[in-house]
Amino acid sequence: MTPRFEGGRNIAMKLPKARFDAVVAFYRDVLGMTVTDESDADVAAGVAQCASVAFGPVTLWLDRVDNYTGAELWLELCTDDVDAAMAHLAAHGVSPQDELEALPPGSDGHWISNPVMIPHLVRRPD
Repeated sequence: MTPRFEGGRNIAMKLPKARFDAVVAFYRDVLGMTVTDESDADVAAGVAQCASVAFGPVTLWLDRVDNYTGAELWLELCTDDVDAAMAHLAAHGVSPQDELEALPPGSDGHWISNPVMIPHLVRRPD
């Protein structure tokens, strides 16, 4: 049986330190979206600062990563069966890339990348 995949409600934009404040200001001040400072939250390893943007039905996470020189977009895929999803992906030549970013302890998910190397978190929905 082929597992079911659907887009998740989280998108992460990984940003270099030099552009982080300007990107936050763009969403908050130019577009008028609600931006919340998430820096006190338990952010992912390697993320120095974080803000969330109420981006319609999804949350856009703005992650400051100090050793990046350009921005990256990271997406989320939800599935009802992570193990079956990973087996299905492996059968199509897609390998886990869990070295991309550590997941919180107890998380049931894996990182993969699409053919143009956009990271996707494969996980069960909340």
